[in-house]
Amino acid sequence: MSNTNQQPKPNAKALLPIALFLILYLGNGIYFQYISPIEGQMGFYVVSVVLSFTFALILAFMQNRGKSFEEKIHICAEGIGDDNIVTMLFIFILAGAFSGVAGEAGGASSTANLLLSVIPGRFAIPGLFIISCLISMAMGTSVGTISVLAPIACAVAKNGHISLAFCVGVVVGGAMFGDNLSFISDTTIAATKTQGIAMKDKFQANLKLALPSAIITLAILIVCSFKTEVTAIGNFDYNILQALPYFIVLVLSVLSINVFKVLLLGCFMFIVVGMLTGSLTYVSGLSSMGTGIAGMFETMIVTILVASVASLIREHGGFEAILQLIRNKAGNKRGGMLGIAFLTMFMDLATANNTVAIVIAAPIAKQISEEYSVEPKKTASLLDTCSCIMQGIIPYGAQLLVAANIAKIASFSLIPWLIYPFVLIIFVGISIFREK
Repeated sequence: MSNTNQQPKPNAKALLPIALFLILYLGNGIYFQYISPIEGQMGFYVVSVVLSFTFALILAFMQNRGKSFEEKIHICAEGIGDDNIVTMLFIFILAGAFSGVAGEAGGASSTANLLLSVIPGRFAIPGLFIISCLISMAMGTSVGTISVLAPIACAVAKNGHISLAFCVGVVVGGAMFGDNLSFISDTTIAATKTQGIAMKDKFQANLKLALPSAIITLAILIVCSFKTEVTAIGNFDYNILQALPYFIVLVLSVLSINVFKVLLLGCFMFIVVGMLTGSLTYVSGLSSMGTGIAGMFETMIVTILVASVASLIREHGGFEAILQLIRNKAGNKRGGMLGIAFLTMFMDLATANNTVAIVIAAPIAKQISEEYSVEPKKTASLLDTCSCIMQGIIPYGAQLLVAANIAKIASFSLIPWLIYPFVLIIFVGISIFREK
């Protein structure tokens, strides 16, 4: 963001840093995932997303020679120092600490086993979907939810003689539902903070899309349950004390309690519960919180790099070039919303990371929403929902790769069973075309 009020002229060449990032990250990812795979490593993690954005930032600095190096540093500093970016970084720290201590205390597995133990065997598949929705909303991470529930889904599939891909695919769908709605999800944080709105406003907008999609998905799964012969699915151990903090965090989040307070309370509750149940010690509790925060470092660094690259691209006229293209095609509010949806989905398709996709698309989406009178909460909802839809479908995304790796099946085999994302995209389309 420049200290001048003059609007930059459209300049497609300013988008070259994004093109370089896509070549480095997407190109290498496809190569190492499908052409020359490395044993024991996911292709899209061979070349770091941080390294790819670093090269993109270097290229952005090399452009726009009308400004000095010091002026470009100032432009980056203004982008990084935005109130929403700083708030987002602080929330990432707390969300990492919460995720780490909750996992170490056994909260996620106990919650899943508790819910699964009260569900009749015939309805194990709909039950897995409901459980993954709730766990993901409470944890705020789809990958974390899949890591916890995929082994349980495998056990249910084996013991109940149900399709393995079906069970695991249902878990992935539920995980994306919760990731899209959770108040402590990094996608929610990114979508709301970049648009400058309260989380409850985005939640209400998302709920109008996600809830009917989930209900229809659940109905489909119930019908499938009656057509499936299910034997006993086994017994699952749980500790109700370990599950309780997740339910409290979930309720407080829905009640729109400040996310900082919710996360701090959640960390405290899991430490106390972990000590009482013996699943945590003083050392393991602190260590797990540190590990959780460390797990957020890449996301935080990417956020800083993207804010810098985006500021330079904006200053050089790159965003104006994208906006001009959308203006030529949009024409009205509906077209603007379609532009935001396609931009977000393309970015996720290219980056295979829904949070990164949101951070890249957000500043452009904000300008589109202002020009076409799209309410900020709808813009935030489109950013979050469309990124989660694409992330829950692409076979090279972390969600499907982790699920497939746990189940020892091909990620492509899960796609036909991803009912929820496909239902959700229909509701997104309907919501857009209802606009005038």
